[in-house]
Amino acid sequence: MRRTLLRLSALLLLLACVPAWAAPPVPLLWKVSDHDSALYLLGSFHMLARDDYPLAPEVEEAFAGAGTLVFELDPEEAASPALAMRMVQAARRTRPGSLREDLGPELWARLERQVAAGALPAGWSEQFEPWFIALTLQLAGLARQGLDPGLGLDRHFMRAAAAAGKPASGLEPASAQIALMAGMDLDEQRQMLAEVLDLLESGPARLDRLHGMWRAGDAQGLWEGIAVRMQRDYPALYARINVARNDAWLPVLERHLAGRDDVLVVVGSLHLLGPDGLVEKLRARGYRVERICRACAR
Repeated sequence: MRRTLLRLSALLLLLACVPAWAAPPVPLLWKVSDHDSALYLLGSFHMLARDDYPLAPEVEEAFAGAGTLVFELDPEEAASPALAMRMVQAARRTRPGSLREDLGPELWARLERQVAAGALPAGWSEQFEPWFIALTLQLAGLARQGLDPGLGLDRHFMRAAAAAGKPASGLEPASAQIALMAGMDLDEQRQMLAEVLDLLESGPARLDRLHGMWRAGDAQGLWEGIAVRMQRDYPALYARINVARNDAWLPVLERHLAGRDDVLVVVGSLHLLGPDGLVEKLRARGYRVERICRACAR
C-alpha cells in the first residue's frame, strides 16, 4: 500500500511539473464552404517556439485534406535571400533631413531609450525609414521572448507543403508587400513605430500575453488586444495593413473557392478577426462559415 502511494505521489509530482502549454495550441481555424469545396482559414503567429508544436489534430487534418496551400507570400519568394535585400533597399532613407526631425522629440527619445537598452546598434536606425525600424524592433522583441520566425506557423506549413508535394501560392507578391510599407506617408510610419514602441515598453508580459492568447485560440482577446487598440489609436495604419489587404485578398480566395479542391490558407491571425476580417467578409458574401475547434466545444 505504501509503495502504491509513493508511486501515486511521484506521478502527481510529475504531472505538476508539466507546463500548462503541453497540450497543442487551440487553433484559430475556420472552414468556409460552397457547394463542392472548402477553404480552411488558419490564423498564424509568425514567430513561435518549439513548445508550440505539435499542432491540434484538426489542423493536421485540414492540411492532409487540402489539395493546395495559400500564404500571404509565395513560399519561393518568402524564402529568397533577395527579398530581404529588396526590403533593405526600399527602407534606406532618401528624404532630406534627419530621422530625428522626422520623428519629433518624443518619439525620438523613446527610440533612443531602446537603442540605449541594446535593442538596436547605435547609429543604425538613422540609415532607415521608421517603418523598417519598427519591423526590426518588433522582430527583436519577439526573439528575446524565445520566438523564432523559422518556427512560425506559415513557415512550418510551407515546409510541410514542399515535403508533401502540394502546390502553394501567395495572396500578394513580395513587391506589393514592400510597396505597402515603403508607400506609407510619414504620419503612418510614425504610427507604426509608436505602436511597436508601445508594445515593447509594456514589457515582456504583453508579448507573452499575446502569444498566450494565440495558443489559447482566444479570437476575442486577440481582437481586443491588437486590432481594437490599433483602430482607436492608429486608424490610418490599421486601414493600410489590415483592411486594404483583406479587401485585396478576397477575390483571390473566392477564385480558390470556385475550384473543387479544398484549400488551406495560412495568414496572420489579425487578418481573420473582427468585422474587417476575412472570416466575416466571406460570411457576408453568403458562404457557409464555421469554426473548427474541438477544444472549444468541451
